[in-house]
Amino acid sequence: MKRKNADSVGDYDDTFSPVPVASGFQAILSLATQLNMFTDYVDISQALVQGELLPGDGHNGNIIISSPPGYEEDPLSVYQLLKPLNGMSSAACAWHTTMSAFLQREGCETVGFVKSMRKVTIDSHRLLLGAHVDDFVIACVDQTVLDAFCKQLLEAFDGTYEGPLEHYLGCEIARDLVAGTTQLSQTHYAEDFLITFRFWILLHVPHPCNQILDGQRFIVTHPQNPISTNIIVVLWAVSAILSR
Repeated sequence: MKRKNADSVGDYDDTFSPVPVASGFQAILSLATQLNMFTDYVDISQALVQGELLPGDGHNGNIIISSPPGYEEDPLSVYQLLKPLNGMSSAACAWHTTMSAFLQREGCETVGFVKSMRKVTIDSHRLLLGAHVDDFVIACVDQTVLDAFCKQLLEAFDGTYEGPLEHYLGCEIARDLVAGTTQLSQTHYAEDFLITFRFWILLHVPHPCNQILDGQRFIVTHPQNPISTNIIVVLWAVSAILSR
């Protein structure tokens, strides 16, 4: 597969793959908190190569590739793809199509216009599901129903059951089912990019620009490079939007 010629209009349906917006993820957590639902996290391994090729891929549905550079092989030999490869423009859409077909067979239906959020009723219990490519958040009042659904998902696709939801898309989730509360935090995520751009100083130094972040003190410095300042502002804005 040396090159891929794409049409700006005709190929859109074969490349676009919907993912839930931050508000969708927050809605699942809000409902789970209000209804006292359990929330589990399932991670699908190498999801993009677990999809099925789309009918429009390649030439008449066939994709032919040569061996990678440096790989000793008969130069006259080629290979026909049976599954999408990472890097293919249609890989994400192919995975979403395959995953959606499975969820539909399980009785799931989309929620409103959001194609990556679904609901299903199993044994009189409502189950909510949000899928961000290979990261699944699944909520249900009944833990037995929730465990059975996670098991079916992992029987259909290779992945791992990560247990109760504690981390998702850079957010830390702390739930108290007894108190009926859920807290979202990005403390570690904020620390990581502050340290990366040398904005974080562990030792306390008196400074007029000292700030407090979730009980942690950090020093806001003023680098000479304005690009660093712009980057940190953008990253901070993204984290603020997701954790609202």
